Amino acid sequence: MVGAIASATLATLFAVALLASGQNATITGTLTGQIVLEAFINFRLPLWQRRLITRLIAIMPVVACIYLWGDKGDVVEKLLVYTQVFLSIALPISMIPLLYLTSSKKRMGKFVNCKPFMVLGWLATAVLVVLNLQLIIETVRMLFG
Repeated sequence: MVGAIASATLATLFAVALLASGQNATITGTLTGQIVLEAFINFRLPLWQRRLITRLIAIMPVVACIYLWGDKGDVVEKLLVYTQVFLSIALPISMIPLLYLTSSKKRMGKFVNCKPFMVLGWLATAVLVVLNLQLIIETVRMLFG
């Protein structure tokens, strides 16, 4: 769609930006999960298993949606919007346990968050949660309204 409006170069740059964004989200999610599972829950997996599981979890919904609804441009474009809504939910969900655990003197010892960082972290998380709830409500209204 972008290529028809602007140029093939812009479409390619957009595709590269989407790929980089997806990789960034996957890496962030993988590292967050690894830190929480290994450091705080003492649950360890071999590296290859962790990579396989996270990649399958990341790609299976997209493969299923394209299989069900086809690769029509408007369907893929809507899918892209919905995946971005989902990704916006993932950030605060990963921030909450990390802030909670890194603010615990019992768990972190001398590396515990200082009060100003705890306040800023919880404030940023609250703002993201509120904005994401608004986005979810608007998206649901757009879907069903």
